[in-house]
Amino acid sequence: MSAPTGIDELLERVREGYTRIDPQEAYAASRSGALLVDIRYQALRDRDGLIPGALVVERNELEWRLDPRGSHRAPEATSHDLQVVVICNEGYASSLAAASLHALGLHRATDLTGGFQAWKAAGLPVAVPS
Repeated sequence: MSAPTGIDELLERVREGYTRIDPQEAYAASRSGALLVDIRYQALRDRDGLIPGALVVERNELEWRLDPRGSHRAPEATSHDLQVVVICNEGYASSLAAASLHALGLHRATDLTGGFQAWKAAGLPVAVPS
């Protein structure tokens, strides 16, 4: 029996399956039609703001909302060829989420290195919470 996989090893393994992108690349991708998906929980969105135009999907609903064949899909989930950039707070949970989307056949799914905090630090657009 093999030893259990730790989270650091799991992250390294799933990240080998796709190319992660930095904030500037994510911004450019969104301007070219990629779907930015914010999976941060409500308290973080309230505290730090939102990326204008990003689809907000709670992590526990992500696969159901982005499966193009799913009965609960978001209107934006139009095709398995859709480029999706998953964004969490710091770029950890989004890696696991992107891997899960790959398993659903969303082969262009990726995540934002450094998450929302990197986006904000790069000076990219953020809608301040009201």
